[in-house]
Amino acid sequence: MVRIVLVCFFLLGLAQAQQDLLLRVLLAEATNGTVQLGPHQRQGAYGMRDSGSGAFRITVGSGEVLVDGQSAGPWVEFVPADGFTFGGRSYRGNLLVVWQAGRALFINRVWLEDYLLGVVPGEVPASFPDPVLQAQAILARTFALYRLNPKGLYDLCATERCQVYLGRSAETPRHTQAVYATRSLIVSYNQKPITAVYHADSGGYTAASVEVWGNNVPYLVARPDPLAVSPSSSWSRTLTPEAVARGLAGLGMQIGAVQSITPLFISESGRPLRLRIVGSSGSVELDAPQSTRLLRGLGLPSTRVRFEGWQVFGQGSGHGVGMSQWGARGLALQGWDFRQILGYYYPGTFLSSFEVVAGLREQLRWAGYPLWPLEGADAFSGGFKLHRIKWYEARSLLGARASAGEGQRGD
Repeated sequence: MVRIVLVCFFLLGLAQAQQDLLLRVLLAEATNGTVQLGPHQRQGAYGMRDSGSGAFRITVGSGEVLVDGQSAGPWVEFVPADGFTFGGRSYRGNLLVVWQAGRALFINRVWLEDYLLGVVPGEVPASFPDPVLQAQAILARTFALYRLNPKGLYDLCATERCQVYLGRSAETPRHTQAVYATRSLIVSYNQKPITAVYHADSGGYTAASVEVWGNNVPYLVARPDPLAVSPSSSWSRTLTPEAVARGLAGLGMQIGAVQSITPLFISESGRPLRLRIVGSSGSVELDAPQSTRLLRGLGLPSTRVRFEGWQVFGQGSGHGVGMSQWGARGLALQGWDFRQILGYYYPGTFLSSFEVVAGLREQLRWAGYPLWPLEGADAFSGGFKLHRIKWYEARSLLGARASAGEGQRGD
């Protein structure tokens, strides 16, 4: 009987084993910090030793990291059995502290799938439908793979500049289930992870990458998004000439006292492709990326806007490129699954395991990323093959509403 149980556990382990890799996530960059953890190993330039539980104060010295005032060398890694607490949050994995230019880099070394457990809750509420949580998990995984940085000290940061990562403290059963249900799945294009950008609310029409950042990405195109309705879908702000002048100065432009700001061309998604700003000593015309930097720098929630003098009326929140989380919510409530949602927001892409990304496994191994072995096949693809994401136009759902969405452009 015992033998049968052991065999069952062995087979279960093979069935559940999936590829994973160890990420390096920057939690903070500071001159000091405190880590709380249980019994652990401490590894560093001076070797490895066992240590007990407690709160350990970390500071920086001259070219070295100090733990409770004692030198640990230029780096030290805390390897606990069950995670650690740092900055008021608990995390899975290890904490690596590296001296860098008079500051300490606090880096969480964590398995990719464990990392996602703390990312998805930071990006979408648990109240959103399952397909949205699942789509978000796949995009977060894709984004992490896209941002791997073998030449740097870390791959990702824990803030909105990368993806919001809140650690174990933020985990919920529904978010965790979404990660487990989509384990190993990514969105790929030309056998590479896509640029998996996403945002909160498109305001009714997603933006093409070229109109926001100036680069043309074939799967980041403008699309009607009529079901993107959030509590802050519509908003208004009042600009001031002084604020616009400061924003221009940040772009290296001086035109004296600002007198007016006027959109000259509006994109398909309702965002300025060119802004003309007149001042007391000249005028400037900003292209689409410059307009984006100026308007977002002025604190506007999005750039899907129209102007009435210094009054700005806008829709949506975020840069507008890729999946709209509130738009995805609307689609999910109409019965769309995560494949259809991803296919709509990233047309022409594929849903696959990251094992199929050309040469990725070998590149990671040579770069020193620890990998869990891969056993079995991905639960959705039926094997490690490329599968184009299924999507449909759903004209009965989007047709008439898309036309209404186009009418909301800020022109």
